[in-house]
Amino acid sequence: MILRHCLASGLGSRTAKRGVHDFIRGSTSSGTYKVPLSSPKIVGVYSSRGQREYQEDATSVHAIQLPANEIRDSLKKIKSPVEWDPTSAGSDFLANQVAYFGIFDGHGGRQVSSFLKDNLHALIESVGSDQIPETVDWTKTHHEGYFKRWRGGAVQRWTKFASSGGKPADGESMTLEERLTLAFLQADKEVLSTGKAQRCGSTASAALIHSLDAPGQPYWASKQLSLTIAHCGDTRALLCHRPTGDVIPLTEKHHAESRVEAARLRRMGAGLLVSDSFGESRWMGVVENTRGFGDGDWKPSGVTVEPDVTTRVIDGDDHAYLILVTDGITSLISDQEIVDLARRSIDPTRAAKTIVHFAEDLGANDNVTCIVVPLPGWGNVGGSDRTMERREYRRRSAEGMSTRMQRM
Repeated sequence: MILRHCLASGLGSRTAKRGVHDFIRGSTSSGTYKVPLSSPKIVGVYSSRGQREYQEDATSVHAIQLPANEIRDSLKKIKSPVEWDPTSAGSDFLANQVAYFGIFDGHGGRQVSSFLKDNLHALIESVGSDQIPETVDWTKTHHEGYFKRWRGGAVQRWTKFASSGGKPADGESMTLEERLTLAFLQADKEVLSTGKAQRCGSTASAALIHSLDAPGQPYWASKQLSLTIAHCGDTRALLCHRPTGDVIPLTEKHHAESRVEAARLRRMGAGLLVSDSFGESRWMGVVENTRGFGDGDWKPSGVTVEPDVTTRVIDGDDHAYLILVTDGITSLISDQEIVDLARRSIDPTRAAKTIVHFAEDLGANDNVTCIVVPLPGWGNVGGSDRTMERREYRRRSAEGMSTRMQRM
């Protein structure tokens, strides 16, 4: 066990260091090869403070090792089940290899987002089902309030609250949803145990990409991919459909008035949803995101770190890229505009810069951060750039407004 410190925040995490890497391995007829994830051609990451004094956004890009049997069993449980044989990957390393991309939007300080940047990927890799009962008990007793009646959510079958027929069989492994939920709960526990995250926190979107090819290949060269998104808050994950150029939204905002959250929070009292002076809805008049890390003072009133977890299998050639963005971008730019902005870029780093620079051109006040992950359909997006004229009009309007403000 090692003690990992967040240099900027003073928050720490005890996690087992296992298979986290800064490269992706692929297979050829003569052996395997490694490609560094730091290459601007492999993943694009770009960020700006906007007009804020501090940068509270953070990102994380790694390759991690997850049990192949968990991936296999999880694929059998999705809406359109898929059979995958881990032995077809060519080696245990390739069967377990998962590309991890995380984006975090901090608020009230950068302590929590910095902690997640440094630790969440390792927690996802290292957590085990034996930790679930203690983590669920801590969450219930530490927060109380809303959590008094909580039974563990996605990990309930591993707790004392499991129904008699719902308990896992001896030797049964976790699903990806259970692993990600436990990692999010455990990260939140570690953040809040410091006592430094009562009124600061972070949203998060984490994408896990795994090759289903035989033998296993890097995500940008795979014919078939498993794509899992774990999400809480209002960071955003978007997929570009290569033949049409259409955007495929992969996440939904966790705001109190949203469809997903309204039913969950209704039992706490409709009067707790208050609109501020800008007409934006806030839970208890204060909280914008009803799911997220930290924010310890608001956990008893229903704020939770439990992620929405979805897994889908996609054809690599039918998808051009995956984009992760913070709400500093999505508050200004539509999903389709974001996808269209990346379609002509020569590499993912240029694409990420183009998206962030357009948000800056529109006068971004918030921090703005973007990750662009190229998929096998990169560079061959079909359809037309339907938002180009609208973007140019918006850019000219923003420039005109800026000029008028300078004259005042």
